[in-house]
Amino acid sequence: MPRRLRPVILLALTATLAAHADKPRKPTPPLPAAQYAAHETHSNEHVTIAALPGNTPETAPNTRLDYLAHGFLPIRVIVTNDSDQPLSLDQARILFISADNYSENAATEDDLDRGLFEMKQVKGRKIPLPAPLPPITHHSKPVDQKIVADDVDFGFKTTTVAPHTTVAGWLFYDTRDLDQPILRGATLELRKVRWADSNKDLDRFEIPLQPATTSSSH
Repeated sequence: MPRRLRPVILLALTATLAAHADKPRKPTPPLPAAQYAAHETHSNEHVTIAALPGNTPETAPNTRLDYLAHGFLPIRVIVTNDSDQPLSLDQARILFISADNYSENAATEDDLDRGLFEMKQVKGRKIPLPAPLPPITHHSKPVDQKIVADDVDFGFKTTTVAPHTTVAGWLFYDTRDLDQPILRGATLELRKVRWADSNKDLDRFEIPLQPATTSSSH
């Protein structure tokens, strides 16, 4: 092999491996929410919301990082809008509530980054400023790109649920400090799901969680 071609080939190989590593992952298309075991239907509003826990390695989403092994419970939220007007999830609060009434918001990308990687890598260092200004925090690196890619592939693609459609997305909840079994007596509560046109809230959804039993949730 001519020496001058080696860098070109190595560069092409590196680009190919990078492209393969970053290849989008596609979760299984959601079924109508009423077909999942854990769901609640508001007949008067023609809306059904389901929750599908990925509480085992077989039922967790096929993400790049193993959130479940690090104590973050994946839950797929499926919203079916059978009404004639669009729904908005822009202001929705989707809470995991344990049996002892501990309430937990879905983890942010920063929360996942701190939970999956060593604190010393993400906590940052303080940069002093002249008094009386408080120090600012400099972060040595951004949120891990695998977390960002997982959110793109497995999170909600839209926060608007058009009439007679279903949307779904995986959320992750920090359950490291909760008693086992985590799902026993737990619920997923959704507040501030709204009609997009009027901005009026729907009634609250309270979905008792049940362990997933199949691997079709990816």
